[in-house]
Amino acid sequence: MQSFTHDGFDLAFLDRQPASGEGDPVLMIHGFASSHYVNWVSPGWFKTLNDAGYRAIAFDNRGHGASSKSYDEADYTPVKMASDATALLDHLGIERAHVMGYSMGARIAAFMALSDPDKVATLVFGGLGIGMIDGVGDWDPIADALLAEDPAATSHPRGRSFRAFADQTRSDRRALAACIAKSRELLSEQDVARIAQPTLVAVGTTDDIGGSPDELAALMPNASAFHIEGRDHMLAVGDKTFKQRVLEFYAENPL
Repeated sequence: MQSFTHDGFDLAFLDRQPASGEGDPVLMIHGFASSHYVNWVSPGWFKTLNDAGYRAIAFDNRGHGASSKSYDEADYTPVKMASDATALLDHLGIERAHVMGYSMGARIAAFMALSDPDKVATLVFGGLGIGMIDGVGDWDPIADALLAEDPAATSHPRGRSFRAFADQTRSDRRALAACIAKSRELLSEQDVARIAQPTLVAVGTTDDIGGSPDELAALMPNASAFHIEGRDHMLAVGDKTFKQRVLEFYAENPL
């Protein structure tokens, strides 16, 4: 991995060209409590994109993975996190890229499209549909679970799940608790309607977090929905039908 500095954070990233040479860039933004490796390397996205001739780029969001941590909630607004993604493209000298985000990463991608539309050629929102506008439920118990001394004392099902995930990935739980407090900022219907890039909204059919992909896509001028059959929020990211649909989407919307 390499790293660069932006807004006081050292941000770790991975940048892989396809074997065939230079390919169109795809910037991938991972979800909450995850990392570039967990969301994009381990599920095979780097291989999928490289094999199809694309340049695959992913980074660890601030507070996650190998990037710098902060315990100040104000550091984790979607606007600031989106600025990290834009800064990475600038660091790499990339003028425009396909941008794909999963869950929290989808929200960050949406904010990036609004703040720096010229940088974003297309968008893939994975694991987040109308929840981008309506919210994704009560996540305060997740912060409590992350900060609990004894994980066994956590009774909230989603809190237990994310605490186990954070422990599995050896994350800085205090940084994640700060992140979750501010990173859930919602977009309005008017905001989403201003996102004009070709967009694919993909959510698992058993996902109880992201909300309807059809409802979100219907609010956007150039969006379509894709249902990842039989997948929940945790498993949809690596689904082979999702990967195939994304490749088709990029073929339909080349840089």
